[in-house]
Amino acid sequence: MADSRLIQGRYQLLDLIGRGGMGEVWRARDESLGRQVAVKCLKPLGPHHDQSFTRVLRERFRREARVAAALQHRGVTVVHDFGESDGVLFLVMELLQGRNLSQLLDDHKQHPLPVADIVDIADQVADALAYTHQQGIVHRDLKPANIVRLADGTAKICDFGIARLGHDIGFTARLTGTGVAMGTPHYMSPEQIGGEEVDQRSDLYSLGCVLYELATGAPPFDLDDAWAILIGHRDTPPRPPREHRPELPVHLEQIILDLLAKLPEERPRDARELAARINAARTTPAPTVPSVVHTAPREPRLPSWTRGMTTGHKAAGTGPRGTPPQGVAGLAEEWTAPADPDRTSAPAPQEPPPTPPRETLATLAGRHNAGLSLGRLGRWAEAGEVHRAVAAEREHLLGADHPDTLASRYEIAFTLSRTGRAADALHEYTHVAQVRARVLGPDHPDTLAARQETAYALGQLGRPFEAHQEYTAVLAARERTMGADHPDTLRCRHNLAFNLGRLGRLEDSYRLASEVAADRARVLGPDHPDTLVTRYEVAYALGQLGRWPEALRCYEEVAEGRARALGADHPDTLAARHETGICLGRLGRGAQALEVYRELVDDRSRVHGPTHPETLRARHGLGVNLGRLGRWEEALAESRDLRAVRERVLGADHPDTLISRREIAVALGWLGRWSDALTEYRAVAAARERVLGTGHPDTLASRNDEAHCLEQLGRGAEAVELYRRVAVLRQRQAAGGS
Repeated sequence: MADSRLIQGRYQLLDLIGRGGMGEVWRARDESLGRQVAVKCLKPLGPHHDQSFTRVLRERFRREARVAAALQHRGVTVVHDFGESDGVLFLVMELLQGRNLSQLLDDHKQHPLPVADIVDIADQVADALAYTHQQGIVHRDLKPANIVRLADGTAKICDFGIARLGHDIGFTARLTGTGVAMGTPHYMSPEQIGGEEVDQRSDLYSLGCVLYELATGAPPFDLDDAWAILIGHRDTPPRPPREHRPELPVHLEQIILDLLAKLPEERPRDARELAARINAARTTPAPTVPSVVHTAPREPRLPSWTRGMTTGHKAAGTGPRGTPPQGVAGLAEEWTAPADPDRTSAPAPQEPPPTPPRETLATLAGRHNAGLSLGRLGRWAEAGEVHRAVAAEREHLLGADHPDTLASRYEIAFTLSRTGRAADALHEYTHVAQVRARVLGPDHPDTLAARQETAYALGQLGRPFEAHQEYTAVLAARERTMGADHPDTLRCRHNLAFNLGRLGRLEDSYRLASEVAADRARVLGPDHPDTLVTRYEVAYALGQLGRWPEALRCYEEVAEGRARALGADHPDTLAARHETGICLGRLGRGAQALEVYRELVDDRSRVHGPTHPETLRARHGLGVNLGRLGRWEEALAESRDLRAVRERVLGADHPDTLISRREIAVALGWLGRWSDALTEYRAVAAARERVLGTGHPDTLASRNDEAHCLEQLGRGAEAVELYRRVAVLRQRQAAGGS
């Protein structure tokens, strides 16, 4: 944002204090009150977020900002205001004159702080946490960079709720060569690492990590390997602080170790209990002991494949760090002062490193395989962390163009694709394909694999024509070098068939998918998962062509084959059963469809849980078929209950929630309750207009529903006017898209 920017006619941006993954922090002047403040401007959302998600995120930001603004405690940074300016969400906070604890540790050149300072900071932070926890608020990202010590000694916690917001946006989940997901892992509780629900005791664990670092100069698991740090938090007892620093009081060490208990129930009950223990420690004399003795850290008992992973900077790290001005605001992550962007560019080429030891390469191969295993379990974010770290180590040891380095980068791209980051995946795949073509040759199987995934990413990004060209070229090379029946050739043909459907060439898509299914059955077997995937696509193409009886038979056969090959509860088996229910409904066989969905709801609830999106989707199918059978009172009750669950789990404006709300209106209409139906239709139309825009097809469909309802109520003139408005908007949309 330009430094001349005046936000909302009130906040004049003056100096850029720092920038990070979530945006920028500025020193600003509040023109209304004549005071200096800090303004935190979050990054605008990228094009990979749909408008529905953006709307939900804005509401989430306002909710989190209101929570932060409601906090009134001397140990919590004051939030004065919040809002949105030209699509940028911003917070206005008090401008703190001091240093955060990360900077203080840097000032001490990685040496621990005096015991009196540690106890004073611990006492103040515990008091602030006791207040916020009493309000029902958990910080979730407590670390040295989020605790500022002012010139008068006051300690303030920053960024309540903002780190969690950043994780939702996806900024803090982005991996770099020097970082891991969710920020640095040095201060995360075991339950956070395990993806479990966290409460106030998670903050206490993070505070224990901070105090450990203040007391010893390093976090409890001071490793250069991010994965080893996470495993350490989860499985390894921390080394007692007095082994690093013998003059620490015993009672202070015990407080820190109690905070670092693996199980939440073994930590102090709450922050008030912690504050009481810290106050008691103030009156306990410290023993007289020799000066600090530093001992070498013990080797952690961790899996061998966790060695050597690259991690983000801890508070007292040695990585590059800018020094912001003395006026600082609370930052949800490590922020650096503005600098020349070329500072982070790669160093000049040097002599190649010596051949790494065989044991080191074997360890990296083991870690690579561990990442593959995480991917097979569907844990794509964790797999991405592993592959990115291995890629960095392999590049350092073997060089950027080495096949092993490229193999790791290929897997990074694969995890990006599977976590919805198609644009990032495309960039990574393109790089790998280009280097492999140069190093291995254009027809090498690994080069073709990267090019094929490039085509897949193009399709994900809505660029099917480019994807078609790439698939066609890769297929020609595969048939020439591998033969028509090679599994990789068949996979390329499968993807080409799917992409033909994206291009609207439904007959061609069906024809090619049928051929591939037959060839896969011949080469791999009729129940091989790849064969069944292609037969699923055949069924989908038949449905798109309106050939529902054939689609039904195909889906039923796929469901049976998957149950045999993968198991009855496998997600792919359940997906085929869901499509079977859709076909039955389309064919007017509502009673059979209803039975399919009842069983599917039970199985989805047992396997995934009652609030999983796929469970709720099966419940939607159940409600629709109740209506098809004329059981509208039951359909209405089911739709109302489903809407309530979706609103709680997904949000009021989520597309699935609005679909359920529309089903409520449909049921009300069939029951003759047109006034009530009109209220629901209008609410759905208004929400879609707010989230998707006035001219979006779903919004226009909702306005048509509203007009139909007006007709039923005898309000013909209003209905005609609304139909006319919808027609005009559709004409404009058609003209704009032509």
